[in-house]
Order: sequence, then C-alpha cells, then structure tokens
Amino acid sequence: MASLSPAPDAPAGDALAIGPDDVVRAAAAIAGQVVRTPTLESRTLGELTGARIFLKFENLQFTAAYKERGALNRLLALSDDERRRGVIAMSAGNHAQGLAYHAKRLGIPATIVMPRFTPLIKVQQTEGHDAEVVLHGEKLEEAAAHAHMLAERRSLVFVHPYDDPLVMAGQGTVALEMFEDAPDIDTMIVPIGGGGLISGCAVAAQRFSPKCDIVGVQAELYPSMRSTLLGEPVVADGDTLAEGIAVKVPGTLTVPCVRKLVSDVLLVGESDMERAVSMLLAIEKTVVEGAGAAGLAAILANPRRFRGRTIGLILCGGNIDTRLLANVLLRDLVRSGRLARLRIRLRDRPGQLFGVARVFDQQQVNILEVSHQRIFTNLPAKGLVTEIECETRGADHLERLIEALRGSGYEVSRVELA
Repeated sequence: MASLSPAPDAPAGDALAIGPDDVVRAAAAIAGQVVRTPTLESRTLGELTGARIFLKFENLQFTAAYKERGALNRLLALSDDERRRGVIAMSAGNHAQGLAYHAKRLGIPATIVMPRFTPLIKVQQTEGHDAEVVLHGEKLEEAAAHAHMLAERRSLVFVHPYDDPLVMAGQGTVALEMFEDAPDIDTMIVPIGGGGLISGCAVAAQRFSPKCDIVGVQAELYPSMRSTLLGEPVVADGDTLAEGIAVKVPGTLTVPCVRKLVSDVLLVGESDMERAVSMLLAIEKTVVEGAGAAGLAAILANPRRFRGRTIGLILCGGNIDTRLLANVLLRDLVRSGRLARLRIRLRDRPGQLFGVARVFDQQQVNILEVSHQRIFTNLPAKGLVTEIECETRGADHLERLIEALRGSGYEVSRVELA
C-alpha cells in the first residue's frame, strides 16, 4: 500500500490550522448544547473481528449527526453584527440540518443552498428548523458557487462544512469525549469526506492520546483525500451508500492535518459498507448511514490489519432513507444465503412445478415468490424457466436445497447480486 507520509515539499513543522487548545476551547463552548453521546464497547463486534471495539454513537445527536458540533462552534464565534445579518451554507445533508437547528436555537437567520436533486425529506427537515432553503444547480459545485454569491450579495457569513478552523475544532470534540470514556483506545478509524472530522480528531489525539494511530477511511468511489495525499489525479464520481463522505475536493486546511497526523487512508467498497450497516443494526440495534458505517467496513475489509487492536469507531451519522435501509438489509440477507432467487429450468410437461415445490417442502424452505417464464427466454419453444425467491436458514441450508433440486434432475443456478 502506498505511503501517506508527508511529501518532501511539505515540512513536518508547518503550522496547522488548529491545535489541541482549539479543540479544548470548542468543547467548553458547546458543552451542554449538544448531546454528549455515549462511547460503548461492542463485545459482539469484538468477538467477530478479533479486536476490542468501542463505538461513539454520534447518530444520537438531535439531528442524528456529529456535524452539529462544528456548526455550533462556528455560530458561537459570530459577532453581534454577524448574528443579525445571518449565515449561509451549502449542504445536501447533515451540515445543513446541524447549522439550521442551532441557528434557530440562537436566533440567527440561516439560509441553506441545496442542489435541486436533494431528497424532499432533507429539504423538509432543514426547513423545519426555520431555515430558508434555496434549491440551485444540479451538482454540489453549482450549489456552492451560488451560496458564495448569495453570501456576498446579502452580506451573510458563509459557514463551510469542513474547511474552517472553528468547524474543524468543533468536530474534534468527538475524539476528546472518546479518550475520556475509553482511554485504552490505541487506534481510531475516522470517516473522511472533506476532512474536518479527522483533522479535529487527529489534533485532539496529539495531546490526549499521542500514541493513538489515526486511520482514515473513504468510499472507493470518492477517494479524494487519499488521491490528493498521494499526488494522484482525483477521480471521484458515482452513486455511493456513503453520500455523507462523497466529497470530490478535500479542504485546503484539512489536507495538511491529515498529511501530518494520519497514518493511512483506506478505501472501502459498497458491499462492505452495506454489510457494516446491517451488522450495526442487527448487533447494536442502531441505525447508521453509509458514512457512519465506513469505519466498521474498513475493519471487515482489512481484518488482519486491525486484529488485536483497541479501536474507536465513530458512528458519525444516522440519516439514511428508510427505503434505502430496507434495500441494504435485504441485500445482506441475500449475501448470507438467508434469501435467494433460484433460476430453475423445467420441461414443458404437467407436474414439473409441483415436483419443484415438493423438493422445497422436503427441505423445509419457504417460497416467497414464483415467476414462471415461457416467452422471454432463449430456451427452445418447449423449454421454460421458473425463478423462485425463497427464504432459508442460511448458506448451508440453501446449498442443501440446491443439491436436492439437482439430485431430482433439475438444472439450477443462483441469481446473484450485481
């Protein structure tokens, strides 16, 4: 794996945008105004991964994400004149809701610019905090440019979601609380979008746990921070479950922090994040979004690297669409063999489907759906295919069913996930 150590032209002594004192001041400023979320050990995840794992439940914030911390710290630093004029931000997700919520609490007018494709539920939730929502552009970059234009035209204070020292320091309070509650943590795995959270956490670790290994994690489709650190072209695009960290350009203030203080940035695929979301719901009974599950996904994808470590994972957000969550859970059941769709070739004669159903009954497998296809198939005119969606007790049970069907003379194949 390529090294992420400081580049020759980036001296290690270069001053960073924030220091540990900034994070301490942020913690004092926001105390009592955000939820001090619990840090709890997951013994089950530890047994499954061979590591000791502590979870920081930032999905229990009022707006279900850590973004409140940095947004509030920035708002509290506004002058009286800036408070009267109001703030503006560009966000399609958690930053929007965190900023809008605390701006309302503090009596500060807030404007949020969102791309036109933003899901209606996120628009409604942001408007529910009395923010003015402006829908503009097809892409985040277009929305951001419009937000800066409105900030200048209306004399509003632009609050960046990650590339701001006060925001970075506010996010770092997550790590302060973790080190207080679980001082044995020797490795912290932190999701990276623009880099605000990991920068704040890494700076906090300098003072409160200097031997702690800080590891970043990004979605494979959006490796912007990793590519920037390695001096590679940034290719970031596509639909990812981890939309909260789907950032194409990391912050100018956050990159130096990550370069100096973070040991590595790992990339995780969509299937590992889906599995992690499902595991956290099944084991911890907690709902996380894709970005919130990225740390666990990194452990699942790199088991040897983290075995034996005492790891802190930040469940950074829980804002996931319920329909998307349902799809993730069902897909995980397919991967585990508990749900399956079998394609079975039959002969065009009476009793064939009955014979198949009898095998299912003998193997005690529940049939959920049957699709019988005679026309749209590449089989001969007298050939037909049936697809049966079924529920089993797991992979071994499914394999026994398939062997029983083949033993009865049927040609069987599984319909795999993409």
